[in-house]
Amino acid sequence: MVVGVWRVELHIPSAQSLKDKRNIIQSILVKSRNRYNISIAELDYHDKWQRCLMGVACVDSETRKAKDIFSAIRRILEEDGSVVVVKEDINFYSIGE
Repeated sequence: MVVGVWRVELHIPSAQSLKDKRNIIQSILVKSRNRYNISIAELDYHDKWQRCLMGVACVDSETRKAKDIFSAIRRILEEDGSVVVVKEDINFYSIGE
């Protein structure tokens, strides 16, 4: 079993208020959760209009499959151009082998 953890910092250039940011982030969260069996949450910068730190976690049988899920979620982030990935950190932990 592999646990994948992805921390991704986002810039949201189109957000002009916290409400704008909330709408964009909520859309990303819902799409990601509906399409993939993952945990995803906003972790930091709750009071910043154009900045967001998100955490994504998934559990799978192989590292490759977890990487594929993270790649697919990155495509969700980039598909409408409303967010820019500023920094990311991905770690995989093998459990029980």
